[in-house]
Amino acid sequence: MKTLTILGSTGSIGRQTLDVVNEATEKFEVFGLAAARNVDLMEEQIRRFRPAVAVMMDEKAAWELKGRLRDRSILIESGMPGLLRLVQEEKVDTVVTAVSGRIGLEPTLAALKAGKNIALANKETLVAAGELVMETARAGGCSILPVDSEHSAIFQCLEEDRGSVHKLVLTASGGPFLHMTEEEMDRATAKQALRHPNWLMGPKITIDSASLMNKGLEVIEAHHLFGMAYEAIEVLIHPQSIVHSMVEYQDGSILAQLGRPDMRLPIQYALSFPERWPNPFERLDLRGKTMTFEEPDWKKFPALALAYEVGRRGGTLPAVMNAANEEAVEEFLTGRISYPEIFRTVEATCREHKVSDNRDLATILTADAWAREFAQRTCRRG
Repeated sequence: MKTLTILGSTGSIGRQTLDVVNEATEKFEVFGLAAARNVDLMEEQIRRFRPAVAVMMDEKAAWELKGRLRDRSILIESGMPGLLRLVQEEKVDTVVTAVSGRIGLEPTLAALKAGKNIALANKETLVAAGELVMETARAGGCSILPVDSEHSAIFQCLEEDRGSVHKLVLTASGGPFLHMTEEEMDRATAKQALRHPNWLMGPKITIDSASLMNKGLEVIEAHHLFGMAYEAIEVLIHPQSIVHSMVEYQDGSILAQLGRPDMRLPIQYALSFPERWPNPFERLDLRGKTMTFEEPDWKKFPALALAYEVGRRGGTLPAVMNAANEEAVEEFLTGRISYPEIFRTVEATCREHKVSDNRDLATILTADAWAREFAQRTCRRG
């Protein structure tokens, strides 16, 4: 039996992780749950899965949750200190990082230092501090198992001899703006951007999918997870979201992983590895299906090219790009900036940043804070 702590349990990936747990209760114990401020859903999850510890990042939410659960024997904590204590609990062997954004970095590092395996759904952690995170995992002998469907697909397709790999191919649906003109995209609303054609995801990642920034972040994540040069990581648009990614080998053979666009499948594989468990969810039926692949429109989706450039430069620049993007996406979702201003804000922040090649956490967090402040000022200027 695996003992889990789930960070971001009330978000999209967190809820789907608990769907997987619910189908295999004899295989899992949920020790801890953590979320931001959704008290209603957290209470429901606690009563269903009976964790020993719960953490709410919002202190008022934690107090409200305590009041509602007076009939339960459970420790409820708040804020980052509570989160860090939770991921280091001795009884926990696997931490599912399902939070969105850079906030996942500190608890992921703390969990790795405590010898925990990570089921990683938080790509921003590797974007911001890939070298540091991977070094920490190696030092502790910990596994980082990818939950992102694309990285799970590559993980499943990789053969033991990594030297025989020619390139990795990340597929992208193209998002809701794939067939829009640039002029139409300039006028796009948050409601339009949140209308993803295939996947059910949280708002931030859905906006990133519309701009292809999400795919750029995944390129950087793949570079760190699999140790591949950026020149050996390719992106192809695959609107049907059936092939989740591919590995091309030196002999020209291509191995691909196919499945329905259902995040519960890569979540289950990350939690069951090295085994494959029976799939209790709907299966892929290939009859009548058409699959197409095409080159991304680099002009229409400039965030993808920027991510490659930023990844190649490295240092603190990926953390800066990620932080600026988080701030700009939030400004767009609240209606304070237009869709094109997301990229303009991110690019301006990256161009202004003085890159440091230090890999320590303090340097990365300082760069992250600077980028957020600069991006916010840029958005306010319009």
